[in-house]
Amino acid sequence: MNALKLKKGASAHSAYNLANLSGDQVETHTLAVIVDNEAGVLARVIGLFAGRGYNIESLTVAEVDHAGQRSRITVVTTGTPAVIEQIKAQLGRLVPVYNVHDLTVEGPSVERELALVKVTGAADKRVEAMRIADVFRARVVDSTLESFVFEITGAPTKIDAFTDLMRPLGLKEIARTGVAAISRGI
Repeated sequence: MNALKLKKGASAHSAYNLANLSGDQVETHTLAVIVDNEAGVLARVIGLFAGRGYNIESLTVAEVDHAGQRSRITVVTTGTPAVIEQIKAQLGRLVPVYNVHDLTVEGPSVERELALVKVTGAADKRVEAMRIADVFRARVVDSTLESFVFEITGAPTKIDAFTDLMRPLGLKEIARTGVAAISRGI
């Protein structure tokens, strides 16, 4: 019997008591963070997540303003609404951060990801892999007698569905870029 009535995985003695005791629903949010494009900034932003035990589902980084020396970090993370608000507040307080946008809350947005998927197989499995790739609009970017490498872009759920269908056909390797996202409209 658990005298403290803690849920599995929780500990009153842990510095990272991550159990969701409030009963709030865990949500997935996409955050766009504009930062200085200089050495160590990504490490500081990611260190904020790691130091507090927050998980990162996806991460992409690229320079978006060469003249202004700014980069955009797109982070997909999960947590309760309170945890997401805490993440946004803590990100906003970091010195190299200019602004933080929660694309999930701010309105409709477009999310896309690119994946390279290697599938090996012979005869019927090759034909079926090509048929599925055609349905998903995946392109063959490399082909040998034993394998295909497909390039597929789309929402993360589309890529998940594609890879699930390729598993029984000989899925060998997947390389994913992570989510790139932008808000719709003006």
